[in-house]
Amino acid sequence: MSDTLYIQTDKNVEVHQPHVYLQDIAQLACSNSKILNRYRVMPVVNLTPDQPGRYVMAITDIIDQIQKKNENLDVTHIGEPTFIITYEVEKHAHKAFSYLKTLLVCLMSFFGTAFSIMTFNNDVDVSTLFEDIYMQFTGRPTDGFTVLEASYSLGIGLGVLFFFNHFGRKKITQDPTPMQVQMRMYEDDVDTTVIEQLEREEKQECGSK
Repeated sequence: MSDTLYIQTDKNVEVHQPHVYLQDIAQLACSNSKILNRYRVMPVVNLTPDQPGRYVMAITDIIDQIQKKNENLDVTHIGEPTFIITYEVEKHAHKAFSYLKTLLVCLMSFFGTAFSIMTFNNDVDVSTLFEDIYMQFTGRPTDGFTVLEASYSLGIGLGVLFFFNHFGRKKITQDPTPMQVQMRMYEDDVDTTVIEQLEREEKQECGSK
């Protein structure tokens, strides 16, 4: 009975070295430890060291490499048939520079959010609405600093906190935040577009020949 090598791949895998081995881009499983250790260090591709970016690969090419080395080995693939290798060079940035970037992002987010809230309030004329409500319930004109304004301001802060499910380094629940969900959807869309674009270019090249 021949051994079976199981290979599981994700749609996008990140590497930081130009010399990519099978264990860098896939999860492997095999009952034969010798076979498992042998193919973990099997070279897959040598990328250009000074050209980081996205590289598309097909699992069929890897399976062909494996079976050329061992024709009697059964290979079972689980996961994406076409995947992306994202090659990024590790950058050791100074802590001061990292803190500065974080501060700039926080300031941009804070003032951008404040501007959006103010423009929304002016667009729907929240101040006039509060004046009318206060006048109807109390019979007196508002001075602009009442329980309505205070509760509204507090509600915005709590609403943002609960919506983003995040406060500092702590999460209120274990669910992913809306920002994480949106970023994941964006990454999936980018990966799908890159793969489809390459497949389209290959079809055009084959058609021209």
